[in-house]
Amino acid sequence: MTIRQLPPATGSPVDTAANTRATPGPVRSTAAALGLATAPAVSLGLGRFAYALVLPAMRTSLHWSMATAGALTTANAVGYLAGALAAPSVAARRGERPALLGSLAATVVSLAATAASSDLTYLLVVRMIAGAAGAVALIVGGTLAARLGADAAPGRSALLLGVYFAGGGLGVAVSGAAVPVVLGGHQGPPSWRTAWLVLAVLSLVAIPACLPGSAAPGPTRTDPRPGLRWPARPLLALLVSYGLYGSGYIAYMTFIVAHLRGHGAGDGLVTAFWVALGCAAVVAGFAWSGVLGRLRGGRGSALLMAVTAVAATLPLLSSAAPVSYASAVLFGSAFLSVITAVTTCARDSLPQHYWTAAIAGLTTVFALGQCLGPLLAGTLSDGPSGTAAGLAIGAVLLALAAATALAQRARSAPPVPAAPVSRDTVPG
Repeated sequence: MTIRQLPPATGSPVDTAANTRATPGPVRSTAAALGLATAPAVSLGLGRFAYALVLPAMRTSLHWSMATAGALTTANAVGYLAGALAAPSVAARRGERPALLGSLAATVVSLAATAASSDLTYLLVVRMIAGAAGAVALIVGGTLAARLGADAAPGRSALLLGVYFAGGGLGVAVSGAAVPVVLGGHQGPPSWRTAWLVLAVLSLVAIPACLPGSAAPGPTRTDPRPGLRWPARPLLALLVSYGLYGSGYIAYMTFIVAHLRGHGAGDGLVTAFWVALGCAAVVAGFAWSGVLGRLRGGRGSALLMAVTAVAATLPLLSSAAPVSYASAVLFGSAFLSVITAVTTCARDSLPQHYWTAAIAGLTTVFALGQCLGPLLAGTLSDGPSGTAAGLAIGAVLLALAAATALAQRARSAPPVPAAPVSRDTVPG
């Protein structure tokens, strides 16, 4: 199983003397990772996950079924899939920095555009565009973050990736603090439209923080041959588990707020739940780095996926506020760190010139899972068991993902030899 790699703007770990720029030191690399964390904050926290907060108001105002609500998440995931496939080409042709900043700007525009109409077809298209732009931003930013730790110890490289993906948690926390205030307990059209505009403004304000990190120094060697393929077979178990994880985690993130609302949760509980989830994700970006640096192969991914499975099960056992908060903290502590673990595994398993294509390939499988998860969970949530059925299937998928990840072996042999590399760097 291979996925074609268009020429990414990434370096090769071999022949390091030919690198045209030095890898930044610890302080600069951490600062750069913090700046790059704007990408997941906007593309994930504000551009994707915040939809769960606006969904109850949109359902009430627009008279949607759960399946229709899930269709918007699926549309976003379809766009995410397209963006994942296009990311290596976009990064190579436009340059990494323009690709990153341009995709973040497109995400802002799509969020603002979501407020413009209540037509379902229009909303599906807009959410699809948001997904595509978000995927490009996340993949390009993730490649830059992975490169920051190219010459670092495993724990250090995992920390930098953890810092990067922790930005998604910050976006979740910010949206959790802002959106319920905007909705203010009202479920009419003005409230949900205003919520999308607020999310667009928050995203726009965040983008400047990404500027220093997007220009951080690092290796710039590339392989110019468009026919180069990345060896996906050694990561087959990880690919399967990541697809299952994509289906399971998005079911939770899409319908958990609707589930809480259906069990009488007010604005205060929803706000506290979402902020706790986001804050836990931010802290986890730092807390898990040491563990992920020691666990080889798919064991780190399996551990974190198992934590999300437990967290997704808790709301099914009780609707009490302490149980809900425990679910938020547990899920928040692991769900974005799974991406760190998966990226770390790919980074450790392949030469650097494959990283952009490998990250894009994993993101593609992840996106396929996200396309199926919301439709399945939404359809089940329209049944007699309500949102509990949708959350239950998500928990089952997460457990299956954890079990599958255990089959991913650590690399026991040297990576696939690097192809000859041109001494020219990619323009831009």
